[in-house]
Amino acid sequence: MNKLQFTCTGFKDGEKIPQKHTGRGEDLSPEFNIQNLSDDAKTIAIIMEDMDVSLPFLGTLAHWLIWNIPAQATIKAAIPHGNVVPSLGNAKQGLGFGRHKYAGPRPPKGTSHSYKFTTPINSQTPTKNKRKPPEQTQKP
Repeated sequence: MNKLQFTCTGFKDGEKIPQKHTGRGEDLSPEFNIQNLSDDAKTIAIIMEDMDVSLPFLGTLAHWLIWNIPAQATIKAAIPHGNVVPSLGNAKQGLGFGRHKYAGPRPPKGTSHSYKFTTPINSQTPTKNKRKPPEQTQKP
């Protein structure tokens, strides 16, 4: 089995992230290419972390989280804002600095930070939460 390869179009591992993908530019998510994706893969998640910021009890600062992206070899750049992304099979985006969107790098001026993208692959189809709401109780 070949090793999964995940790359960003427009910059390579260790290179500076182009301004259009930063908070000082257009703040657009980059395009991603995934090679050697298993036939069993159902969905993809992408997590972007700032490796130079550590939060007490939480660890690194997550700039972006998107999940339930249907498994595919290319994820186009400029993913639209929103909690749900219809153009990506209703993928869900977490909060990035208070908004459901990609939040590109924007370290303090004069500093440089390192960022890491990770891509968990899910081989199971996500299911909707079927929990019943808590029962209402009334006090006499």
